[in-house]
Formats: sequence, C-alpha cells, structure tokens
Amino acid sequence: QVQLVESGGGLVQAGGSLRLSCAASGRTFSNYAMGWFRQAPGKEREFVATISWSGGSTNYADSVKGRFTISRDNARKTVYLQMSSLKPEDTAVYYCAAHRFPYGLGKAEGDFGSWGQGTQVTVSS
Repeated sequence: QVQLVESGGGLVQAGGSLRLSCAASGRTFSNYAMGWFRQAPGKEREFVATISWSGGSTNYADSVKGRFTISRDNARKTVYLQMSSLKPEDTAVYYCAAHRFPYGLGKAEGDFGSWGQGTQVTVSS
C-alpha cells in the first residue's frame, strides 16, 4: 500500500497557473504509474493525466492537453501537475492516484488502487 498526500491547490484567476504536488510514502514509488483525476461539484470524478513508472510516457484528457503537464521525481517520490492557462471549468478537487500494479498501464479509475485526500483548485473568472 502507498500513502499519497496532495498539496498546492488554491484560488487562482482565469489564465493563471498552479502546480500540484503529490508526495508518496510506503511501497516502491518508482515501479508504479501515477495519475491525476478531478471531481467538480455535482459531477463524477474524471481522468486528467497519467505518467508511466519511468516518466517516459504520459497521457492527458483532451480538455487539459497543451495546458497541463504531469511529471514525476522518483528520487523524491513525488508526482506533479503543472497547470497553466487555467479556466473556470478546471475548478474541482484534484486527486493523486497510484496504479494498482507495478509497471501497470491504463488510465481508468479502476486501474488505480491508492488515492490521496484531494486538494481544491478554484479558478475565478
């Protein structure tokens, strides 16, 4: 099992930037793909981005492609989500997640077995 703690959320104006961090502890971090998901009020949780165990492969939701960048530092056991050109529709609770299996693939919510508590991102217009 791995424990995940997100940080970096807050209130930002449209067009601004934020960087979310997710610190992991527990099992070997570098063997697992990581992901970011988000849940807006009244909506289901949705996929935002994933990064492979090595950091060599990334995937993004169409809604954030070109604006968000996921990265990881395996030495620090941390995954990041750099968010730029933020829009009011990016307002949500953002969750960090770790894949269920070492070297696993997939970006469905069910592929991820460990979740952080979430961090609120609010984008004002």
